[in-house]
Amino acid sequence: MDLQRYQNPTTIQRVLHTARTVAIVGLSANELRASYFVGYYLKRHGYTVIPVNPRESQILGEKSYPSLADVPVPIDVVNVFRAPPAVPAVAREAVAVHAKSLWCQFGVISEEGTQIAADAGLDVVVDRCIKIEHARYVGRMHWLGFNTQRITSVRTGLQ
Repeated sequence: MDLQRYQNPTTIQRVLHTARTVAIVGLSANELRASYFVGYYLKRHGYTVIPVNPRESQILGEKSYPSLADVPVPIDVVNVFRAPPAVPAVAREAVAVHAKSLWCQFGVISEEGTQIAADAGLDVVVDRCIKIEHARYVGRMHWLGFNTQRITSVRTGLQ
């Protein structure tokens, strides 16, 4: 699979700037998990985050749904935090609920799942973190990876 095709900066920016609702498949209630941190970040930055995890009833103060088919509102982005073998089924669900995009996190690479979503006309991003890409394109990424709330080229305290 040509990963560069699914890491196109124009597609990434379009998805980030047009989406409002992100369903996170595999969102964990464990605050130490990457999926929780990503969901928390997206929620803080104005996205509606919809947890999709059949093992939880609520995550990040939001009702958790067992599947995408159970989500009662339109979904802009299906963000996948599942093992690669689960992606084809998630992609089929994303197509069935008329999601606009399928976003597979770092290491979540499935040629079949990617093809299912792309063939249905969804924007597809693979092997990229939605939080990192948002921070990159919205300008909230500090050189160490966190937001300092300051815009400057001068590093204080460095000699």
